Amino acid sequence: MSQHSWRVPLIAIAGASLLAGLWVGLLRLGWQLPQPRLPLPSAHGPLMASGFLGTLIGLERAVALEKKWPYGAPLFAALSVLALLFFSPPNITPLLATTGSVFLTAIFISLYRLRPSSFFATMGAGAFLWLAGNLLWHAGLPLHQVVPWWIGFLVLMIAGERLELSRLLLLSRRDTFKFLFSVALFLCGLLVSLAAFGAGVKLSGAGLLAIGLWLLRYDMARRNIREHGLPRFMASALLCGYVWLVAGGLMWIFFSQDFSAGPRYDAMLHAIFLGFVFSMIFAHAPIIFPSITGLAMPFQRVFYAHLILLHVSLLLRVGGDLIESPSWQQWGGMLNALSVLLFLLNNVHAVRLARSG
Repeated sequence: MSQHSWRVPLIAIAGASLLAGLWVGLLRLGWQLPQPRLPLPSAHGPLMASGFLGTLIGLERAVALEKKWPYGAPLFAALSVLALLFFSPPNITPLLATTGSVFLTAIFISLYRLRPSSFFATMGAGAFLWLAGNLLWHAGLPLHQVVPWWIGFLVLMIAGERLELSRLLLLSRRDTFKFLFSVALFLCGLLVSLAAFGAGVKLSGAGLLAIGLWLLRYDMARRNIREHGLPRFMASALLCGYVWLVAGGLMWIFFSQDFSAGPRYDAMLHAIFLGFVFSMIFAHAPIIFPSITGLAMPFQRVFYAHLILLHVSLLLRVGGDLIESPSWQQWGGMLNALSVLLFLLNNVHAVRLARSG
């Protein structure tokens, strides 16, 4: 089987994981929808973090390397989705996700050996956090203690990629040191959380805050926001995402005692998972999707519709969390899901326009 033939089923499974994750998330918010036979309290996080994002990130890296063995990362992440959806024994899903994260970590070890750099080190640390989080999940830790490690996986993976692109701005050593110090602060918080969870969350929150402020100050988006077309759209999405990362870091600092359940916990998670991570997905999709699929997806002004809906709905949801308004939280969550569906529809529409034109 060729490398290209792996991509379609993996993308399909990632998409199924996203849709299942959105459905379960709405059920958890109290919407009366048909209930799948899934372990509802625990399925949402694994479906989104490992099933959807782990598969896509692994696939992106495997495609870039143009070798066969890196496809183990998205393959095992996708298999973890199938294991969860088809009711395998409880330990199988985290075991498969752990195997996928081993492959992703190996990818970045290989890249770093070929080209030692701070950005590959940062992305490699992110891959290792996915591995560590999956091991903690497999060991039976409560999911709220695993989630910070999964968040670290996504934040460091994205921040490392942005650091790589920021080389074009000729950053000074001092500027790079500020970035690495912020990452180190976040990692120290994760280590502390193993012994003192609340204190570790607070310290990691300071790291998230520092990373977000660094990206707002030094990322290329500040320059590209003055451009037109796709560069401006990407910059708009990136800058909005960085603001949510700062907000998430602040909430981790001030609400660390609530990092287990309840509305503040919902706000702390989704400020980053939706506000930051999905902003990055929206920003990079017009570049990454064609590189994976070989299909052109030219920028359309309608892309702003799903970007605006995401952030307006997230303001409603997080505001509802903070003032403890269930109706705001529910409707914000529903509009969050609709923004993601609109994103998918707009992407399909752009591909169809490119093929018909």
